[in-house]
Amino acid sequence: MCEIFIRASEQSYAPETRSLRLHGVATSLRLEQLFWQVLEEIAARDGMRVTQLIERLYDELVEYRGEAANFTSFLRVCCLRYQLLQAEGRIPADAAVPIRSLNPQAVQEGLPPSMYDPQPLRSKRPVAA
Repeated sequence: MCEIFIRASEQSYAPETRSLRLHGVATSLRLEQLFWQVLEEIAARDGMRVTQLIERLYDELVEYRGEAANFTSFLRVCCLRYQLLQAEGRIPADAAVPIRSLNPQAVQEGLPPSMYDPQPLRSKRPVAA
């Protein structure tokens, strides 16, 4: 059983720290390279750079939760959710389909409580094209 997991490339779980700016404030994030690869894929689907995706996730998380506690962990969960939702066919595997074109309610319909927070959004911001 464990061979499936232990034979992962060491490079995939090697930590990588990237410096970026969130609204002009310099910060750094440390994630395993596999998570950076997934974030790059998600960003590319909507024609963004990873830093743009991270800034948008940060902004929307603060808007929804009022803070961005454990933000690095949140990014890891985003990557896992993306891959799980893809594996279930809720997000198309075709990377040419932008995430922004998907209906969030349809993607999340029927998810177990451990994967979906039914709390309504505090406000609706226009989605940039």
